[in-house]
Amino acid sequence: MSRLIDGIKTDIRFLKSHTLQPAWYKVVKVFILLAFLIGYWALFGFTRTAIFLVIFALLSLVVHMVYRTKTKTWTQNWRDLVVVQQNGATHPHRIGVFYYVVIILNAAISVLASQLAR
Repeated sequence: MSRLIDGIKTDIRFLKSHTLQPAWYKVVKVFILLAFLIGYWALFGFTRTAIFLVIFALLSLVVHMVYRTKTKTWTQNWRDLVVVQQNGATHPHRIGVFYYVVIILNAAISVLASQLAR
């Protein structure tokens, strides 16, 4: 259990400190998601919105864990995540188009699944 908690703490520290996206975008994307969820709720109701949110969160967790594993906790390059050496330490530098395509695909799958649910 302590390994899980340590892993979560590591991920939270990474999410707060990474420079893969501009700081303003880290904040704006929360509002983008909230606006989308409110609009989705208004159009399709609570149940479909909850289904969308659960599926999207699970798929995004999968993407996060794949990147975390393949980059050995963000210390080596993989796909479009570029890691650089600065002052003797490794830092993730940028993330590319592949990541964003996967997130859009996650959103599309979540929308489709929520619309097919009864």
